[in-house]
Amino acid sequence: MNESGTGTTATPVEERLRAALAARADAVGPADLRPLRPPAGAARPRRVLVRRAVVGVLALAAVAALVFFTTRGGPSHPAEPARIPRPSTGTPSPAPSPVRPSTAQPSPSAPHR
Repeated sequence: MNESGTGTTATPVEERLRAALAARADAVGPADLRPLRPPAGAARPRRVLVRRAVVGVLALAAVAALVFFTTRGGPSHPAEPARIPRPSTGTPSPAPSPVRPSTAQPSPSAPHR
C-alpha cells in the first residue's frame, strides 16, 4: 500500500510529485509566515449600506405610487352584480323575412286613385 492509502502502487511520476511537494512543504517555516492581523475597517463599506438604503426607499416609493394610481379614479360605488339571464319560454319565432317592394304592375281591373 502506498502513502495515499489507495492500495495501488505509485508510478514514478507520482513518486516524484510527492517528493517535490514534501520538499516544498519542508522549506516553509514559521519565519516565512506573516503574523495574523485583525480585520481593518467595517465589515461592509459605508457606500454599500447607503446604496441599499436608497434602493429600498425607491422600491417603497414605487409600490406607493402603484397603489395610489390603481386606487385613484375608480368607481365611487361597487359595480352591480351580474344578472342571471332569464331562460326563454316557448318556441322561438321564425326570423322575419325582409320586406321587398312590390314590382308588380297594377291590374287593369283594380280601381285607380
